Formats: sequence, structure tokens, C-alpha cells
Amino acid sequence: MYRPFNLAGKGVVVTGGNGGIGYGMARALLASGAAVAIWGSNPDKTARAKASLAEECGDASRVHAFVCDVGDEAQVERSFADSVAALGRVDSCFANAGVSSKGTLLTDMTLEEFRRVQRVNVEGVFLTFRAAARHMAQHGQGGSLVATASTAAVEGAARNSHYGASKGAVTAYVRALAVELARHRIRVNSILPGWIVTDMTERSVHNPKFAEAVLPRIPARRWGEIDDFGGIAVYLASDASSYATGEQFLIDGGYTKF
Repeated sequence: MYRPFNLAGKGVVVTGGNGGIGYGMARALLASGAAVAIWGSNPDKTARAKASLAEECGDASRVHAFVCDVGDEAQVERSFADSVAALGRVDSCFANAGVSSKGTLLTDMTLEEFRRVQRVNVEGVFLTFRAAARHMAQHGQGGSLVATASTAAVEGAARNSHYGASKGAVTAYVRALAVELARHRIRVNSILPGWIVTDMTERSVHNPKFAEAVLPRIPARRWGEIDDFGGIAVYLASDASSYATGEQFLIDGGYTKF
């Protein structure tokens, strides 16, 4: 029997795991046997997600939650240390937390708005991965780092230039780290979601005019769901992906191919 997808005994951190794609990932990782620490910036939402995940997996001892703003260095360091204490060891870290843009034209964009997006989407990944890489290099067992980017990293998105810039930066960062950290047996990959139904995209996907324009461009003819990311999360946290590093995994229903 093929068993690499059995994650029993593995410790995993998922930032932004209190909702959306991160929640879908955490749900699948737990179902595959991992112990998971979710991070979220909203205390109430994070507590609710922890309770829901514990109920779903039937083993509250494998579910941990920490309140963390990933753009704050001190909070990331503290939350990662707390996650290590709770999990015993972190084998995989999903830097999934992110913020969306406000649909602003470049000519109207303020430096404050540009930096707001980079702070979480780029600096948050840097801070999270730095903490995880230090830990993984120290324990010497290798590991998996995964960043959630976006199809905005590979296509032009009007009024979203600062968001696209942040996600493009993440994919370049991942490629560099894949080379740098390979000596520590740490693999680094990115996931590029297309149009997925989450709180972040709710206004867009439920806008009839938007749906009429975008859905025909998705070969799968549907919006993505958060559970569409469970499989890739389990794969990248498992031994099945031990030779996959520096890659961009597009999960978009074929959107960028059509």
C-alpha cells in the first residue's frame, strides 16, 4: 500500500488557517493525520476555526491556534516558538496569510496602500519562512515551506498592481529559497490559486457582471472551493513531494491556460 500521504506524527503550521484556503488546507492536513497549528490575526475567528477543526477531526489534541499578525516580527517569532512547543517539531510551514488589494488605479495609489499589501503578503512570508527555516535547519530533519501566491503573479490584473507585485515577489522568493535551503533538505514551493470562493473574493464572485465576464474564461466552468487545496497541501507536506522544490503549483481550473 502506498503510504507517503499518511502525515501521522508530522507537525504543520498554517498561517491564515482560520478561514478560506488556509482552513481548507488545515482540514485536509488534519484528516491525513498531522498535528496542525493555525495562525490568524482575528482572535474570535481563530478560536472558532480551532473549535470547528477539532470537532471535524475528532482529536482536539492535534489542533492548536495562535493569534498573530504575520507582518509583525515579534508576533511571528513568538507564535512560531509557541507552535514548536505545541507540536513538538514543525515539519511543514504554509505561509498562507495575505491581504487583498482595494482595486486602486496606480495613478490614485498612495504609498501607504502599496506598503499595506507588501507588509503582509511579502514581509509576512519572509518572517514566517525565516522562523521556520531556522527551526528546520536546527533540527536537521528537513522540511517543507509553502507560500500561497496567486495567479496575479503571472498575469496582469488591472487595479491590482500592488497585489500582483506582492505575489510575483513571493514566487521569486520561493525559487531563491529552494536553491538556498536544499542543502538543509528543506524544499520550498508556491501555490497559485485562481478565483476561489472565500471571504476575500465574496464580493467579486457574487457580482453577476463579474461572473458573466470571468466564468466563461475558466475551463472548469466553476469557481474554486477551499477544499480544492486540501490535496496539494497534503502532497507538499508529505514524503511524496520529497523531490519537488522551487515549483509553482497552479490551482485555477485552467484559468491561466485559456
